[in-house]
Amino acid sequence: MTQKSPSQPQQRKSFCTMADVYGVILDSPNLHKNLDLVFLGHHHAKDDDSFQFDFKLPDIRRPITKFVRTREVGEFLSGALAGAMTKAVLAPLETIRTRMVVGVGSRKISGSFLEVIEKQGWQGLWAGNAINMIRIVPTQAIELGTFECVKRVMTSAKEKWSKEDPSVQIGHVKLSFPLSWLSPVALGGAAAGFVSTLVCHPLEVLKDRLTVSPDIYPNLSIAVSKIYKNGGIGSFYSGLSPTLIGMLPYSTCYYFMYDTIKKSYCTAQNKKSLSRPEMLLIGALSGLTASTISFPLEVARKRLMVGALQGKCPPHMAAALSEVVREEGLIGLYRGWGASCLKVMPSSGITWMFYEAWKDVLLGDKHRE
Repeated sequence: MTQKSPSQPQQRKSFCTMADVYGVILDSPNLHKNLDLVFLGHHHAKDDDSFQFDFKLPDIRRPITKFVRTREVGEFLSGALAGAMTKAVLAPLETIRTRMVVGVGSRKISGSFLEVIEKQGWQGLWAGNAINMIRIVPTQAIELGTFECVKRVMTSAKEKWSKEDPSVQIGHVKLSFPLSWLSPVALGGAAAGFVSTLVCHPLEVLKDRLTVSPDIYPNLSIAVSKIYKNGGIGSFYSGLSPTLIGMLPYSTCYYFMYDTIKKSYCTAQNKKSLSRPEMLLIGALSGLTASTISFPLEVARKRLMVGALQGKCPPHMAAALSEVVREEGLIGLYRGWGASCLKVMPSSGITWMFYEAWKDVLLGDKHRE
Protein backbone atom coordinates (compact mmCIF):
# COMPACT_ATOMS: atom_id res chain seq x y z
CA MET A 1 0.00 0.00 0.00
CA THR A 2 1.32 3.37 -0.99
CA GLN A 3 1.47 5.89 1.79
CA LYS A 4 0.74 9.56 1.25
CA SER A 5 3.61 11.87 1.58
CA PRO A 6 3.46 13.78 4.84
CA SER A 7 3.88 17.03 2.93
CA GLN A 8 0.62 16.67 0.92
CA PRO A 9 -1.83 17.30 3.79
CA GLN A 10 0.29 20.24 4.84
CA GLN A 11 0.19 21.68 1.29
CA ARG A 12 -3.58 21.22 1.05
CA LYS A 13 -4.11 22.86 4.39
CA SER A 14 -1.90 25.74 3.41
CA PHE A 15 -3.80 26.26 0.16
CA CYS A 16 -7.18 26.31 1.85
CA THR A 17 -5.97 28.76 4.43
CA MET A 18 -4.71 31.17 1.76
CA ALA A 19 -8.01 30.91 -0.13
CA ASP A 20 -9.90 31.84 3.02
CA VAL A 21 -7.51 34.72 3.64
CA TYR A 22 -7.97 36.03 0.09
CA GLY A 23 -11.73 35.72 0.42
CA VAL A 24 -11.72 37.76 3.61
CA ILE A 25 -9.40 40.44 2.20
CA LEU A 26 -11.18 40.87 -1.14
CA ASP A 27 -14.61 40.82 0.48
CA SER A 28 -13.70 43.57 2.92
CA PRO A 29 -16.07 46.61 2.95
CA ASN A 30 -13.35 49.11 2.05
CA LEU A 31 -12.19 47.27 -1.04
CA HIS A 32 -15.77 46.63 -2.12
CA LYS A 33 -16.55 50.32 -1.75
CA ASN A 34 -13.54 51.50 -3.77
CA LEU A 35 -13.54 48.92 -6.56
CA ASP A 36 -17.18 47.68 -6.66
CA LEU A 37 -15.71 44.18 -6.76
CA VAL A 38 -17.12 41.17 -4.90
CA PHE A 39 -15.06 38.06 -4.46
CA LEU A 40 -16.62 35.03 -2.79
CA GLY A 41 -14.40 32.11 -1.88
CA HIS A 42 -16.01 28.78 -1.15
CA HIS A 43 -14.35 25.64 0.11
CA HIS A 44 -16.25 22.37 -0.05
CA ALA A 45 -15.59 19.08 1.59
CA LYS A 46 -14.88 17.49 -1.79
CA ASP A 47 -11.82 19.71 -2.28
CA ASP A 48 -13.69 21.70 -5.03
CA ASP A 49 -12.40 25.28 -4.74
CA SER A 50 -14.40 27.84 -6.78
CA PHE A 51 -15.08 31.60 -6.84
CA GLN A 52 -17.46 34.10 -8.40
CA PHE A 53 -16.18 37.35 -9.98
CA ASP A 54 -18.53 40.28 -10.55
CA PHE A 55 -17.44 43.73 -11.84
CA LYS A 56 -19.89 46.62 -11.70
CA LEU A 57 -19.47 49.32 -14.36
CA PRO A 58 -19.97 52.94 -13.30
CA ASP A 59 -23.19 54.66 -14.36
CA ILE A 60 -22.23 57.07 -17.17
CA ARG A 61 -25.74 57.97 -18.27
CA ARG A 62 -25.95 61.07 -16.12
CA PRO A 63 -22.73 62.76 -17.38
CA ILE A 64 -23.62 61.88 -20.99
CA THR A 65 -27.11 63.34 -20.58
CA LYS A 66 -25.67 66.44 -18.97
CA PHE A 67 -23.17 66.85 -21.82
CA VAL A 68 -25.82 66.45 -24.54
CA ARG A 69 -27.99 69.10 -22.91
CA THR A 70 -25.25 71.73 -22.89
CA ARG A 71 -25.74 74.84 -24.95
CA GLU A 72 -22.80 74.14 -27.28
CA VAL A 73 -23.95 70.62 -28.16
CA GLY A 74 -27.48 71.88 -28.79
CA GLU A 75 -26.17 74.52 -31.20
CA PHE A 76 -24.03 72.00 -33.08
CA LEU A 77 -26.93 69.55 -33.37
CA SER A 78 -29.28 72.32 -34.50
CA GLY A 79 -26.84 73.31 -37.25
CA ALA A 80 -26.46 69.73 -38.44
CA LEU A 81 -30.20 69.09 -38.60
CA ALA A 82 -30.89 72.43 -40.30
CA GLY A 83 -28.24 71.78 -42.95
CA ALA A 84 -29.48 68.28 -43.70
CA MET A 85 -33.09 69.38 -44.10
CA THR A 86 -32.13 72.32 -46.30
CA LYS A 87 -29.97 70.28 -48.69
CA ALA A 88 -32.61 67.60 -49.04
CA VAL A 89 -34.98 70.24 -50.45
CA LEU A 90 -32.55 72.30 -52.54
CA ALA A 91 -30.30 69.66 -54.12
CA PRO A 92 -31.44 70.37 -57.74
CA LEU A 93 -30.51 74.05 -57.45
CA GLU A 94 -27.09 73.10 -56.11
CA THR A 95 -26.53 70.82 -59.12
CA ILE A 96 -27.44 73.53 -61.65
CA ARG A 97 -25.40 76.15 -59.82
CA THR A 98 -22.27 74.00 -59.81
CA ARG A 99 -22.57 73.18 -63.53
CA MET A 100 -22.95 76.83 -64.51
CA VAL A 101 -20.12 78.07 -62.27
CA VAL A 102 -17.57 75.62 -63.70
CA GLY A 103 -18.74 76.15 -67.29
CA VAL A 104 -20.38 72.80 -68.04
CA GLY A 105 -23.28 72.76 -70.50
CA SER A 106 -25.77 75.53 -71.14
CA ARG A 107 -25.25 79.03 -69.80
CA LYS A 108 -28.96 79.41 -69.05
CA ILE A 109 -30.66 78.05 -65.96
CA SER A 110 -33.57 76.50 -67.88
CA GLY A 111 -31.22 75.01 -70.47
CA SER A 112 -29.03 73.48 -67.82
CA PHE A 113 -32.07 71.92 -66.13
CA LEU A 114 -33.22 70.39 -69.44
CA GLU A 115 -29.73 69.07 -70.26
CA VAL A 116 -29.45 67.25 -66.93
CA ILE A 117 -32.93 65.74 -67.24
CA GLU A 118 -32.32 64.68 -70.87
CA LYS A 119 -28.97 62.99 -70.19
CA GLN A 120 -29.46 61.60 -66.69
CA GLY A 121 -33.17 61.77 -65.97
CA TRP A 122 -34.77 63.44 -62.99
CA GLN A 123 -32.37 61.66 -60.66
CA GLY A 124 -29.55 63.60 -62.30
CA LEU A 125 -30.72 66.72 -60.47
CA TRP A 126 -29.71 64.95 -57.27
CA ALA A 127 -26.32 63.81 -58.63
CA GLY A 128 -23.79 63.95 -55.84
CA ASN A 129 -26.50 64.59 -53.26
CA ALA A 130 -25.45 61.64 -51.11
CA ILE A 131 -21.98 63.09 -50.56
CA ASN A 132 -23.57 66.52 -50.33
CA MET A 133 -25.69 65.34 -47.41
CA ILE A 134 -22.65 63.75 -45.79
CA ARG A 135 -20.79 67.02 -46.33
CA ILE A 136 -23.44 69.44 -45.15
CA VAL A 137 -24.17 67.81 -41.78
CA PRO A 138 -20.67 68.29 -40.30
CA THR A 139 -20.14 71.54 -42.23
CA GLN A 140 -23.26 73.26 -40.92
CA ALA A 141 -22.76 71.83 -37.44
CA ILE A 142 -19.19 73.12 -37.27
CA GLU A 143 -20.00 76.43 -38.96
CA LEU A 144 -23.04 77.45 -36.92
CA GLY A 145 -21.69 75.99 -33.69
CA THR A 146 -18.36 77.77 -34.12
CA PHE A 147 -20.12 81.04 -34.93
CA GLU A 148 -22.22 80.92 -31.77
CA CYS A 149 -19.28 79.94 -29.54
CA VAL A 150 -16.83 82.53 -30.90
CA LYS A 151 -19.45 85.30 -30.89
CA ARG A 152 -20.33 84.53 -27.27
CA VAL A 153 -16.70 84.40 -26.15
CA MET A 154 -15.71 87.58 -28.00
CA THR A 155 -18.74 89.47 -26.70
CA SER A 156 -17.80 88.57 -23.14
CA ALA A 157 -14.15 89.47 -23.76
CA LYS A 158 -15.07 92.81 -25.33
CA GLU A 159 -17.22 93.73 -22.34
CA LYS A 160 -14.38 92.83 -20.01
CA TRP A 161 -11.72 94.72 -21.99
CA SER A 162 -13.89 97.83 -22.30
CA LYS A 163 -13.85 98.20 -18.51
CA GLU A 164 -10.07 98.22 -18.46
CA ASP A 165 -7.53 100.60 -19.98
CA PRO A 166 -6.69 99.07 -23.40
CA SER A 167 -3.34 100.83 -23.76
CA VAL A 168 0.36 100.03 -23.62
CA GLN A 169 3.04 102.31 -22.20
CA ILE A 170 6.35 102.18 -24.12
CA GLY A 171 8.77 104.63 -22.54
CA HIS A 172 7.15 108.04 -22.80
CA VAL A 173 4.77 106.89 -25.54
CA LYS A 174 1.34 105.54 -24.66
CA LEU A 175 -0.38 103.47 -27.34
CA SER A 176 -4.16 103.17 -27.05
CA PHE A 177 -6.14 100.31 -28.59
CA PRO A 178 -9.83 101.25 -28.84
CA LEU A 179 -12.02 98.17 -29.06
CA SER A 180 -15.26 99.83 -30.10
CA TRP A 181 -14.67 98.78 -33.71
CA LEU A 182 -14.33 95.12 -32.74
CA SER A 183 -17.34 93.08 -33.91
CA PRO A 184 -17.84 89.71 -32.17
CA VAL A 185 -20.34 88.79 -34.89
CA ALA A 186 -17.86 89.44 -37.72
CA LEU A 187 -15.11 87.54 -35.90
CA GLY A 188 -17.50 84.67 -35.23
CA GLY A 189 -18.50 84.57 -38.90
CA ALA A 190 -14.90 84.55 -40.09
CA ALA A 191 -13.97 81.81 -37.63
CA ALA A 192 -17.02 79.76 -38.65
CA GLY A 193 -16.12 79.88 -42.34
CA PHE A 194 -12.44 79.16 -41.76
CA VAL A 195 -12.89 76.18 -39.43
CA SER A 196 -15.71 74.51 -41.36
CA THR A 197 -13.84 74.90 -44.69
CA LEU A 198 -10.60 73.55 -43.30
CA VAL A 199 -12.28 70.47 -41.85
CA CYS A 200 -14.79 69.64 -44.59
CA HIS A 201 -13.04 70.71 -47.82
CA PRO A 202 -12.34 67.13 -49.04
CA LEU A 203 -16.07 66.43 -48.97
CA GLU A 204 -16.66 69.55 -51.07
CA VAL A 205 -14.18 68.31 -53.67
CA LEU A 206 -15.87 64.91 -53.83
CA LYS A 207 -19.30 66.48 -54.16
CA ASP A 208 -18.23 68.66 -57.09
CA ARG A 209 -16.57 65.76 -58.92
CA LEU A 210 -19.68 63.59 -58.55
CA THR A 211 -21.92 66.45 -59.70
CA VAL A 212 -19.92 67.61 -62.74
CA SER A 213 -18.70 64.24 -64.09
CA PRO A 214 -20.98 61.40 -63.00
CA ASP A 215 -19.74 59.30 -65.95
CA ILE A 216 -16.14 59.44 -64.68
CA TYR A 217 -17.07 59.27 -61.00
CA PRO A 218 -20.24 57.13 -60.85
CA ASN A 219 -20.16 56.63 -57.08
CA LEU A 220 -18.37 57.74 -53.95
CA SER A 221 -15.93 54.85 -53.59
CA ILE A 222 -14.70 55.14 -57.19
CA ALA A 223 -14.34 58.90 -56.82
CA VAL A 224 -12.22 58.53 -53.68
CA SER A 225 -10.06 55.87 -55.33
CA LYS A 226 -9.46 57.83 -58.56
CA ILE A 227 -8.77 61.16 -56.86
CA TYR A 228 -6.28 59.57 -54.48
CA LYS A 229 -4.61 57.62 -57.30
CA ASN A 230 -4.18 60.70 -59.46
CA GLY A 231 -2.82 63.08 -56.85
CA GLY A 232 -2.69 61.54 -53.41
CA ILE A 233 -4.05 63.24 -50.30
CA GLY A 234 -3.29 66.68 -51.72
CA SER A 235 -5.92 66.19 -54.44
CA PHE A 236 -8.65 66.28 -51.83
CA TYR A 237 -7.50 69.80 -50.89
CA SER A 238 -7.28 71.21 -54.41
CA GLY A 239 -8.55 74.77 -54.41
CA LEU A 240 -8.22 75.12 -50.63
CA SER A 241 -6.40 78.47 -50.75
CA PRO A 242 -9.01 80.30 -52.85
CA THR A 243 -11.74 78.60 -50.85
CA LEU A 244 -10.37 79.96 -47.60
CA ILE A 245 -9.76 83.39 -49.12
CA GLY A 246 -13.23 83.46 -50.63
CA MET A 247 -14.91 82.06 -47.53
CA LEU A 248 -13.60 84.72 -45.16
CA PRO A 249 -15.39 87.70 -46.78
CA TYR A 250 -18.46 85.61 -47.55
CA SER A 251 -18.83 84.12 -44.09
CA THR A 252 -18.01 87.39 -42.32
CA CYS A 253 -20.52 89.36 -44.36
CA TYR A 254 -23.12 86.60 -44.20
CA TYR A 255 -23.25 86.32 -40.42
CA PHE A 256 -22.75 90.03 -39.86
CA MET A 257 -25.66 90.91 -42.15
CA TYR A 258 -27.98 88.35 -40.59
CA ASP A 259 -27.24 89.40 -37.02
CA THR A 260 -27.36 93.12 -37.82
CA ILE A 261 -30.63 92.98 -39.79
CA LYS A 262 -32.18 90.71 -37.18
CA LYS A 263 -31.34 93.03 -34.26
CA SER A 264 -32.33 96.18 -36.16
CA TYR A 265 -35.65 94.69 -37.18
CA CYS A 266 -36.42 93.45 -33.67
CA THR A 267 -35.58 96.89 -32.26
CA ALA A 268 -37.73 98.71 -34.82
CA GLN A 269 -40.68 96.38 -34.28
CA ASN A 270 -40.13 96.17 -30.49
CA LYS A 271 -39.92 92.39 -30.69
CA LYS A 272 -37.76 89.94 -28.77
CA SER A 273 -37.64 87.29 -31.50
CA LEU A 274 -38.51 86.78 -35.15
CA SER A 275 -41.28 84.72 -36.65
CA ARG A 276 -40.41 81.89 -39.02
CA PRO A 277 -41.25 83.88 -42.21
CA GLU A 278 -39.16 86.80 -40.94
CA MET A 279 -36.19 84.48 -40.33
CA LEU A 280 -36.62 83.11 -43.85
CA LEU A 281 -36.57 86.59 -45.40
CA ILE A 282 -33.65 87.96 -43.38
CA GLY A 283 -31.60 84.82 -43.99
CA ALA A 284 -32.24 85.10 -47.73
CA LEU A 285 -31.13 88.75 -47.82
CA SER A 286 -27.97 87.90 -45.89
CA GLY A 287 -27.08 85.12 -48.31
CA LEU A 288 -27.72 87.35 -51.34
CA THR A 289 -25.44 90.12 -50.06
CA ALA A 290 -22.62 87.81 -49.07
CA SER A 291 -22.78 85.82 -52.31
CA THR A 292 -22.68 88.96 -54.47
CA ILE A 293 -19.58 90.31 -52.72
CA SER A 294 -17.56 87.10 -52.87
CA PHE A 295 -18.82 85.49 -56.09
CA PRO A 296 -15.68 86.11 -58.24
CA LEU A 297 -13.65 84.20 -55.68
CA GLU A 298 -16.26 81.44 -55.80
CA VAL A 299 -15.77 81.18 -59.59
CA ALA A 300 -12.00 80.89 -59.16
CA ARG A 301 -12.44 78.29 -56.44
CA LYS A 302 -14.65 76.08 -58.55
CA ARG A 303 -12.36 76.39 -61.58
CA LEU A 304 -9.38 75.23 -59.53
CA MET A 305 -11.22 72.28 -58.01
CA VAL A 306 -12.61 70.83 -61.24
CA GLY A 307 -10.26 72.35 -63.84
CA ALA A 308 -8.29 69.14 -64.07
CA LEU A 309 -11.37 67.42 -65.50
CA GLN A 310 -11.25 69.69 -68.55
CA GLY A 311 -7.48 69.35 -69.00
CA LYS A 312 -6.69 72.95 -68.06
CA CYS A 313 -6.18 73.50 -64.37
CA PRO A 314 -4.93 77.02 -63.47
CA PRO A 315 -1.92 76.98 -61.14
CA HIS A 316 -3.39 79.41 -58.59
CA MET A 317 -6.34 81.70 -57.91
CA ALA A 318 -4.94 84.78 -59.65
CA ALA A 319 -4.35 82.71 -62.80
CA ALA A 320 -7.89 81.36 -62.65
CA LEU A 321 -9.34 84.87 -62.34
CA SER A 322 -7.20 86.24 -65.19
CA GLU A 323 -8.15 83.27 -67.36
CA VAL A 324 -11.85 83.95 -66.84
CA VAL A 325 -11.45 87.67 -67.60
CA ARG A 326 -9.38 86.93 -70.72
CA GLU A 327 -11.86 84.41 -72.12
CA GLU A 328 -15.19 85.92 -71.08
CA GLY A 329 -14.48 89.44 -69.87
CA LEU A 330 -15.37 90.86 -66.47
CA ILE A 331 -18.89 89.53 -66.78
CA GLY A 332 -17.40 86.05 -66.69
CA LEU A 333 -16.55 86.58 -63.03
CA TYR A 334 -20.29 86.55 -62.36
CA ARG A 335 -21.22 83.71 -64.67
CA GLY A 336 -23.74 81.58 -62.80
CA TRP A 337 -24.52 84.36 -60.31
CA GLY A 338 -28.25 84.12 -61.03
CA ALA A 339 -28.29 80.38 -60.41
CA SER A 340 -26.17 80.93 -57.33
CA CYS A 341 -28.67 83.44 -55.95
CA LEU A 342 -31.54 81.05 -56.68
CA LYS A 343 -29.71 78.48 -54.58
CA VAL A 344 -28.11 80.69 -51.91
CA MET A 345 -31.15 82.80 -51.03
CA PRO A 346 -33.60 79.99 -50.25
CA SER A 347 -30.79 77.93 -48.76
CA SER A 348 -29.77 80.69 -46.36
CA GLY A 349 -33.33 81.52 -45.42
CA ILE A 350 -34.40 77.91 -44.88
CA THR A 351 -31.22 77.10 -42.96
CA TRP A 352 -31.72 79.96 -40.49
CA MET A 353 -35.41 79.12 -40.13
CA PHE A 354 -34.68 75.46 -39.37
CA TYR A 355 -31.71 76.36 -37.18
CA GLU A 356 -33.69 78.71 -34.93
CA ALA A 357 -36.55 76.20 -34.81
CA TRP A 358 -34.26 73.37 -33.71
CA LYS A 359 -32.68 75.59 -31.07
CA ASP A 360 -36.15 76.22 -29.69
CA VAL A 361 -36.69 72.47 -29.49
CA LEU A 362 -33.28 71.48 -28.08
CA LEU A 363 -32.46 74.50 -25.92
CA GLY A 364 -35.75 76.21 -25.18
CA ASP A 365 -35.29 79.77 -23.95
CA LYS A 366 -31.62 79.20 -23.12
CA HIS A 367 -30.38 80.42 -26.53
CA ARG A 368 -32.20 83.74 -26.13
CA GLU A 369 -30.38 84.62 -22.91
